[in-house]
Amino acid sequence: MMSRTVSSWILSSARNSIVLQGKGHLYSIHIPNRNKIKWKLVLSKTRLYPAGSCSLDNTFSLKKAFRHTSTEEEHFSFQLSPSQINDVLRAGELSHKILYLNGKNANSVLRFESNQLASNTPIEDRRSAATCLQTKGMMFGVFDGHAGSACAQAVSERLLHYIAVSLMSRQTLEEIELAVECMKPVLPILQWHKHPNDVEYREITSQYFENLRVYWQHLLDLDTEPGFSLEEAMICAFKRLDSDISLEVQAPQENELMRNIALQVAFSGATACVAHIDGVHLHVANTGDCRAILGVHEEDGTWSTLPLTRDHNAFDEFEIRRLKREHPRSEEKTLFVNDRLLGILMPSRAFGDVQLKWSKELQHSILENSCDVEALNIYQYVPPNYHTPPYLTAEPEVTYHKLRSKDKFLVIASDGLWEMLSNEKVVNLVAGHLTELNVQKPQLAFEKPVNLGYMHSLLLQRKNRGIASLDQNVATHLIRHAIGSNEYGEVDQEKLAAMLTLPEDLARMYRDDITVTVVYFNSETIENYYRNNE
Repeated sequence: MMSRTVSSWILSSARNSIVLQGKGHLYSIHIPNRNKIKWKLVLSKTRLYPAGSCSLDNTFSLKKAFRHTSTEEEHFSFQLSPSQINDVLRAGELSHKILYLNGKNANSVLRFESNQLASNTPIEDRRSAATCLQTKGMMFGVFDGHAGSACAQAVSERLLHYIAVSLMSRQTLEEIELAVECMKPVLPILQWHKHPNDVEYREITSQYFENLRVYWQHLLDLDTEPGFSLEEAMICAFKRLDSDISLEVQAPQENELMRNIALQVAFSGATACVAHIDGVHLHVANTGDCRAILGVHEEDGTWSTLPLTRDHNAFDEFEIRRLKREHPRSEEKTLFVNDRLLGILMPSRAFGDVQLKWSKELQHSILENSCDVEALNIYQYVPPNYHTPPYLTAEPEVTYHKLRSKDKFLVIASDGLWEMLSNEKVVNLVAGHLTELNVQKPQLAFEKPVNLGYMHSLLLQRKNRGIASLDQNVATHLIRHAIGSNEYGEVDQEKLAAMLTLPEDLARMYRDDITVTVVYFNSETIENYYRNNE
């Protein structure tokens, strides 16, 4: 339990500048505090989902009144009421249920639920969910930004389009290209499932579309039919988008706003984890340290966990060996310093981060011709032992899994969740939540004669099971436990309130941005697949 003494210690330690262990993958102490410089991106709200397609319980804006801006505030309190806690936790909730056609749902995805909780101001995580309209399947992505939100924002808007285009038939690509040439409406590629407060780079949408067009023209020039396998498509899409991010900032640009956005995108970074689900075929592409796991309901009634990704960082032996193969033996001892790539970055794969991909000369050339880079939150820093770039790649690892009826759900989340909860704990929490929601109102087994005291006892039993107070959105349930659990695995309301009211200059020391998407599978559809293909 987090007592007032502990809460007071948190506050006093911050005011006395006690250094606490940071989390996540911010650039290390060489880089000044990013929050001291105002973020100057121009973002706009967008609603790009069909009417009625999403269930949205709240707006996403964090209730600023509940959160302190500085530890220097005179009247500082960690107290929140239960309703205020719920308001903050549920602000980013998004849910979507797959519609039934003719009384049937042939989709292997039953529904998905998602949520976000900010630690950074503004939040650096992003998420995406979309149904493919010109190909089959649904896609879900979680993107964890660092050194700002710009790269995660761009990747969340663009990557699913690149994957969808990579999967299109030659005929479909030709039809889309012809429509663009004739200035006719282009067939929609994706149906997005968005939160109403999700933002997009409206000012640069046209440039993003033109570069996507250059990509599909390249695919047409390959003159291959059939095209990529799904694994090849995901790898090609990740690498191509990262290449475009790098080239866009090098291209001459007269529009200052577009130039600044391109700079911010390239010089910040983002890890990414994207799942593509088509029937029983599940592919997960991962770059960095977001994570995807399956919740499996075994025949004996127990739950097990099936990891679908590996964290790409200094703790992964495969990544260490890969980087050693790609660089001279003389650099073996300097590739990872203090468990960070070149002593700077936690993940060893990411989009953007051109500081760890470009030559020193190219970095200097681009930045010296730019305007006030410090105002854009860009820092010119070349680490020691920077000899043979690139040190960083956006190439993903792709995992394929053929869904079984016992595979009940997929969890994709940024590392802010996994720093707090183990894979097994996450699966058990989702499974428990699923079980509670599936419990129908119990039939009251009356004893005879029935009296008021007995009825009251039955009602108290129902109340004590906590059904009425359960978070409807399982992502919220996970976030609540991630930041509010005590040593016994129970949610401590005082700790939860303290973690939610931590001021902006302190929150990052205790928790990272958290983004969670949980996808529930339709077991009946999966069983029908195997029944029809025996």
